[in-house]
Amino acid sequence: MSEHAGRRHDAPEPDGFAGLLAHRLRMALADSITHLTTGSGPRLDYSSPPGDPGLFGPDAVCWKVHADFASMMAGGISALLLQALHPLALAGVWDHSTFREDILGRLRRTATFIAGTTYGSRADALALIERVKQIHLGVTGTAPDGRPYRASDPALLTWVHVAEVSSFLAAHLRYVNPALPTAEQDQYYAETARIAQMLGATDVPRSRAEIAAYLLAMQPQLEAGERTREVVRVLMNAPAPRPAMRPAGALMRQAGIDLLPPWAQRMLGFDTFAGMRRIVVQPGMRTIAPVLRWALVNGVSKRARRRAAAQPERG
Repeated sequence: MSEHAGRRHDAPEPDGFAGLLAHRLRMALADSITHLTTGSGPRLDYSSPPGDPGLFGPDAVCWKVHADFASMMAGGISALLLQALHPLALAGVWDHSTFREDILGRLRRTATFIAGTTYGSRADALALIERVKQIHLGVTGTAPDGRPYRASDPALLTWVHVAEVSSFLAAHLRYVNPALPTAEQDQYYAETARIAQMLGATDVPRSRAEIAAYLLAMQPQLEAGERTREVVRVLMNAPAPRPAMRPAGALMRQAGIDLLPPWAQRMLGFDTFAGMRRIVVQPGMRTIAPVLRWALVNGVSKRARRRAAAQPERG
């Protein structure tokens, strides 16, 4: 979410009973969002230490792109669907995670990593990256086709990264700022490539043109087999963290499908009603996104901006 959009939705609540009702609604929505995006992983303090810009700083394009909850959730769902088309990447998830029983847990862990490496202090961001690298070392095995896999494989890390950042940017362009300059889009890919490289990825695309070429080159390696269909089934039936989030969750899942490239929608069998889906989903997302922004008056990006702008403590 752009800073301008953030200020627009930070309007003061009305006084009296209406104000109390608005406050309670805002807190309930914020609690539901927090429950969805935080789990058993590390709890990060985005408000300290004062003056710490993190790995990127508030002028980075990734601080803009990753700030909007609704678009990031839709982009995250799209990324998971896209990632599931790679047999080796999927094999690691299938053999070493509990996604079938705890899909929300996987979403929470991804959300924590993206938020922490984008907005966290430098020390917290580096610790998150090191933690994930250590986890990856234990994720090895053999795919159903007999090929060995390891989560630390630089090529697989690049695939997972590209699926994520291309989906996040697509969501930002559709639901937050369609006019984001192409130079800033390229800058976004260059910035986020740093995280992929720190995780061990190689030959990471760093521009719109390189991302497009990479996705085109990868298509012959992708397939939508039985395991992929199971991931789709689990994701499409993911429970809501709170009853209040059920309508928004259902809408975001459909928005995630809508963000997929047409070739990926065809592979996953989502192309039949693509036009109808878009007619329903896009206005729906533009309706709920401002409500969710209104609820997040003290979101991660805002706390991180205050931290970065604060005077460092003197030792």
